[in-house]
Amino acid sequence: MTGPSSDDGRAFRREIERVLNEIAQELRTLDDGAGWFSGLAPARQTEVLQEVAGYAMQAHITAADGRAGVARSGVKPTANPSVMICMDPPRYGFAGLPTAEHVKAFRVLVSVFAVADTRRRKTYCKDGCRHPWHNLPAATRHP
Repeated sequence: MTGPSSDDGRAFRREIERVLNEIAQELRTLDDGAGWFSGLAPARQTEVLQEVAGYAMQAHITAADGRAGVARSGVKPTANPSVMICMDPPRYGFAGLPTAEHVKAFRVLVSVFAVADTRRRKTYCKDGCRHPWHNLPAATRHP
């Protein structure tokens, strides 16, 4: 049996990018995204957690973003992923959490990323930008 091709890996990374940015821009609900995430194999979930943690770092999340994201996520503030993201500086070892905590970690990370990315779109990109992930077509809207 052979592993996935590099084309499969690139296609999956594009899918991750699309889903995460659709959630961040409210073109897809967090619950819909969590459903997509829950349907992935554990190895794919780990890959998604690593990607979204990278997105959160690139969005330069703040402690305030962490608290606001946790509040939006529906995850208890005392859950491991919530505590990790609200640390100063945040801890990003979400992929190392037990598999049973991956959905919580996804919800927290995506919510925090959404808060930070929205802030950055309203400041750095307020007059338009060339970031393709900030210019998703409305036709991609999901329930």
